[in-house]
Amino acid sequence: MFTGIIEEIGKIKSIERHSNSIKLSVFARKIMSDMHIGDSISTNGICLTVTTFDENSFTVDVMPETMMMTNFRNLKVNDYVNLERALSVNGRLGGHIVSGHIDGVGTIIKKYNDDKSIRMSFSTTSEILELVVKKGSIAVDGISLTVTDVDSASFSVSIIEHTQGETTLTSKKIGDTVNLENDVIGKYVQKIFVGTRDVTSENKGVSLDFLESNGF
Repeated sequence: MFTGIIEEIGKIKSIERHSNSIKLSVFARKIMSDMHIGDSISTNGICLTVTTFDENSFTVDVMPETMMMTNFRNLKVNDYVNLERALSVNGRLGGHIVSGHIDGVGTIIKKYNDDKSIRMSFSTTSEILELVVKKGSIAVDGISLTVTDVDSASFSVSIIEHTQGETTLTSKKIGDTVNLENDVIGKYVQKIFVGTRDVTSENKGVSLDFLESNGF
């Protein structure tokens, strides 16, 4: 589990490509201090397992499912990535609960300065957008951000000065893609009250009758 508070920006050292997967090596400094084989590292929001490491880099395997669901298929050597170690039991939950399991990608459609902050808007799928709420949380390339606006086709966030300097997000341009993870609490609420699409032939969603019949 992660918090969406990025610890440092890493740099892609090498990419070993296979038919549907890759082996990825990443330069890092801060997070190397207490690294172990098997550690989970959020890399642009993706939970990846350390297989080897040395003094200034670590290696992970990226499986076909991850390649299909994320923007790592476009990753290149020397690209910068957001890095975060897994949350320790005695750590602070400074952002929100982030699993590192990406729900899909978004595309930057707007980017502009708003006083000291930078506003960015992203288009994405309806499946992701139905779990995005104004003032709610979403992880964008592993960064815990608060949604400022959302409509049927896109959502927007505001990036404060600190986040601008500590992450890769504002270096991206219109048309670039980002990894998105919905708030896990919203996923469970949807599961409980709405159910999954493939078993909802008679499911009408949450209605007043539904709430009353379930004790609300």
